Amino acid sequence: MNILEETEYILKKYKVKANKNLGQNFLIDEQAIKDIVDGANIDSDDLVIEIGPGLGTLTSFLLEKAKKVICIELDKKMIKILNDRFIAYNNIELINADVLRIDLKEIIKQEKENNEIKNVKIVANLPYYITTPIIMKLIEDKLDVDSITVMIQKEVAQRLIEIPSGKNTGAITYTIFYYCEGKKIRDVEKTSFIPMPEVTSQVINLKPRKEPFVKVDNEKVFFNIIKSGFLQRRKTLLNALINSGVFLNKEEGILILKQIGLNENIRAENLRIEDYANLANLFFKKYSKKPENVV
Repeated sequence: MNILEETEYILKKYKVKANKNLGQNFLIDEQAIKDIVDGANIDSDDLVIEIGPGLGTLTSFLLEKAKKVICIELDKKMIKILNDRFIAYNNIELINADVLRIDLKEIIKQEKENNEIKNVKIVANLPYYITTPIIMKLIEDKLDVDSITVMIQKEVAQRLIEIPSGKNTGAITYTIFYYCEGKKIRDVEKTSFIPMPEVTSQVINLKPRKEPFVKVDNEKVFFNIIKSGFLQRRKTLLNALINSGVFLNKEEGILILKQIGLNENIRAENLRIEDYANLANLFFKKYSKKPENVV
């Protein structure tokens, strides 16, 4: 029985369908699954936290490689299927919860204290509609993990692993680059899923850095300046920061930009991450006693 036949059998047996509200699309491409597992570089000493396992197609491969797999699944119907499917395994734990509402840091801490876990690796096939909030949670919570391997919409993936100031740069590009090293593993075509989604997916791997890529005096100022710059992408960075209240006026903005060697006509997506760091550090020092307008 191949993966497509297996998936169809499970759906029929449990009388379930993909839940559109939860963004469910079931992966039926065996080579793509193997490439995800290989890309995550999982070995027998690892704890894998799988987000959104669904029917357990990827889970079955993870269980053969990892010391333990913790599956976090929101859909109770899928929990029932996973429990039945892997009842004979002693290295799986199922958690019926919203990943945005659970304390992953505490889960990881407990697992490292109670089990001989070498590394923790997150693997996920994320729903398109909630990709960014989940990834931002994983990154900003500064979890004790070795890597994060996710399959997401290709267009979003390209922004996440772009080098800042590259053609696919968005505000999130700088956040990911600040915290992680990112790389592409492979594209996954629409035909690799049932039901078939409307867009191509891409598998990427994010490896948290030991130290942020640049040194900033205040991270809140740094990220808020980036966010403010991208709120009005059609405008220059100068005008965007004036309109968002970061710069008090045009004269102040031009002066600050000149101090770090930036042209007043530059746009937000054309700055290197070092430029934003310099801008944030200069701005924070200038207003260190009252930086409320960007914190």
